[in-house]
Amino acid sequence: MGLAWQQGPLSTRAVGQFLTAQPLPDRVLFAEPLWRRMRVRFDGAWVADSEDVVLLHEPNHYPVAYFPIADVRDGLLVPEAKATNHREFGRTKWFTARSGDKQVPRAAWQYTDLPEYADILRDRVAFAWRAMDAFYEEDERIVGHAADLYHRNDIRQTSRHLVVRDGDRIVADTRRPVVLYESGFAPRWYVPRDDVDQSALAPVDGQTFCPYKGLASYYDIGDSKRGAWSYLDAWPEVARVSGLVSFEPDIVDVYLDDRKLALEPGQTVTPHGIDRGLDPSEMPARAGTE
Repeated sequence: MGLAWQQGPLSTRAVGQFLTAQPLPDRVLFAEPLWRRMRVRFDGAWVADSEDVVLLHEPNHYPVAYFPIADVRDGLLVPEAKATNHREFGRTKWFTARSGDKQVPRAAWQYTDLPEYADILRDRVAFAWRAMDAFYEEDERIVGHAADLYHRNDIRQTSRHLVVRDGDRIVADTRRPVVLYESGFAPRWYVPRDDVDQSALAPVDGQTFCPYKGLASYYDIGDSKRGAWSYLDAWPEVARVSGLVSFEPDIVDVYLDDRKLALEPGQTVTPHGIDRGLDPSEMPARAGTE
């Protein structure tokens, strides 16, 4: 969960609440300096490179990076004739990205009639994520969307007793689970493979992608569809859960210290998958230049 998407505080589906005497507006947008060097590649070349990026958090959207026009390669962006209108920011000008024989329509946009309160976005452009070859912070590739500064994962080892059952069958039994605390979500419990009955896990097609953890593979457990998942090669930042197995408590029975777990209200996760245009080929070796 980030600041404005899924169940974040600025999302329309927030799990928490602001304790204010007067209700907040239906939509609250937040922009801030990224404080990181960000670069963009297109047609095999660097086309934007800036240490002055602004990150926009808009309700129910992933964060979007806005680059100063001065930090974008001259001649890359060709204005399109048709404009659209943003509900808060007004007229939106669109650009085709052109480099050599390659051109991609609606590859970038700019707000050209900004109200004074949104002046932080003036003379900046944002790139459509899938229109570009890749985005980088320094020399490390960022996939999925711009990194949300308010999303974090903390992993802790514990000696609590975790048991997973599929009916009468014990699927997992461990006293050394790992708990992953992901901002805004209930804890997720991961079990070492040695403490899982591997014969109970039937791999299934269809992976999802988390920009903060990597590519998740899923397993059926008996008649319980996609009751478990594993990040087989998790990002280095969460490497402690690589290869471990986590179980969905609303699909199979998960007991923690003899207490049956349930999916917490508001904890539905919106998965990233191929239907979002995310390509698994982006996953390996994300660090380094291409």
